[in-house]
Amino acid sequence: MTTKQTHHLAVPGVDLVYDVRGPLPPAGGRPALLMIGQPMTAEGFDALAPHFTDRTVVTYDPRGLGRSTRSDGRTDHTPQQQAADLHLLIEALDAGPVDVFASSGGAVTALELVATHPADVVTLVAHEPPINAVLPDAAAAEHARNAFNEAYQAKGFGAGMAAFIAMTSWQGEFTDAYFAQPAPDPAMVGMPTDDDGSRDNPLLSKSSWAITDYRPDASVLTAASTRIVIAVGVESTGTYTARTALGTAALLGQEAVVFPSHHGGFLGGEFGYAGQPEEFAARLREVLDAD
Repeated sequence: MTTKQTHHLAVPGVDLVYDVRGPLPPAGGRPALLMIGQPMTAEGFDALAPHFTDRTVVTYDPRGLGRSTRSDGRTDHTPQQQAADLHLLIEALDAGPVDVFASSGGAVTALELVATHPADVVTLVAHEPPINAVLPDAAAAEHARNAFNEAYQAKGFGAGMAAFIAMTSWQGEFTDAYFAQPAPDPAMVGMPTDDDGSRDNPLLSKSSWAITDYRPDASVLTAASTRIVIAVGVESTGTYTARTALGTAALLGQEAVVFPSHHGGFLGGEFGYAGQPEEFAARLREVLDAD
């Protein structure tokens, strides 16, 4: 197994912490492979990264999450700021342009990175980016997002997560039938029923709304030198993030590439969300090698 080395990068407003598996500069003539998520931190890729021992793999904790302590006095998480951080990180690697596998909100950040710094990225595989603007029912999706935030603000983490799970597991557009449902019971989905009083969760608070509010510029992205691949999990069919993946792919004039498993298909059981990391890695390698 390749040893993981942890590094710190001082950038304006944050001590950015990242991990490197493999040599820098990369060996074998292949770009470093950067794996990013949002609001997930580096450990979310612990099951996927070991399947790429022939590549130098870089993971990181986004600004204000995990080990990356921010000093800018802000609590919001925006694709623009995170893309700026990634640009500085890629510069610090001093290894030329990288390949990127980006998950969920990280896929939104990666699209912004390509839009603003296309020379940084050779190939981007953007897995299920949650972008409301590409949906035909965008306004209803925003309403559903408001609902899980309201549940969180009223009753805490368990109620907010139960409402979030209800949103992300719903099949198809958010219709009147969706909003007519009774509030989900946190205990029924394994969430705590008590309220610890905190309201700063990056997923359930409004701090990450800039992610789902992001509006990709198709003309800029399709003109970029970066090869962009939008990916969707085979088990995600019909859900919110599958629909946003398909919508983003259509915006870019392409079809989404199907990957094994679901939204967290690369996870190995962490966060209680097991996927198929070995099969997922094989598909990712196939897509990256297709360039």
